[in-house]
Amino acid sequence: MSKQDQPKVKAPRARNHKARVREASIERILDAAEQLFAEFGYHGVTLKDVAKRVGVSSTLLHYHFSGKERIFEAVWARKAPLSSRNRLEAMRRYAEQAGDNVTVEGALHAWIDADLNAQIEDPDTWASFGKIAAQANSAAGWGAEKMTNYFNPVVLALIDLLKKAMPDCDEETIFWGYHFVSGAMTHNMARTGRLDDLSHGLCSSDDFVSIKRHMATFMAAGIKAICQSSGVDSAGQRDNNPGAI
Repeated sequence: MSKQDQPKVKAPRARNHKARVREASIERILDAAEQLFAEFGYHGVTLKDVAKRVGVSSTLLHYHFSGKERIFEAVWARKAPLSSRNRLEAMRRYAEQAGDNVTVEGALHAWIDADLNAQIEDPDTWASFGKIAAQANSAAGWGAEKMTNYFNPVVLALIDLLKKAMPDCDEETIFWGYHFVSGAMTHNMARTGRLDDLSHGLCSSDDFVSIKRHMATFMAAGIKAICQSSGVDSAGQRDNNPGAI
């Protein structure tokens, strides 16, 4: 076979280059969209806003995404599964290490610290998504749907650990404990700056090192307290099967 008859092999390289360009374009769009959703919320952002932030035409956005919901879903799909995997792995490791000695505080550290570590170690990557998750956790409809789709396995893994730590506590009370922890966790992620004003600069809502140092201990005390009181009736008397620890 002559050299002229030999097949050319440049096409795959060209296709790979085109794919890399496309991926880079999508990443720039998602970075901009994530920042905008964090700043203005889901309903405060339009496709034109994203296009303007990226510096491209709206036509290009429509080429990659058919609408705002598709972009929003892609923002979640890029970060939420990684958060879930990290936290599930942290709880799995803790459960293995603790064996029969699971504690409330240990379970909360495993559930909380993986996300807090991400905020501490790489805030440029995680701060905006943390704010988006905080918005979603406080919103019915679109917000609750995203939290359900991406984080239910993580929550249920925590519930299982808390049951092991407090076998005498009723399940309803444990779910209430999670509810309060979840609200506090996403409030931290919101980085509102309100704490900075209230404390006149003594504390900062960006100080995730301090949040990590205090949060699990504080929340563990609250969960144990409500479980200890879960057997109290309306007259303030304990029943014969209290949910004490």
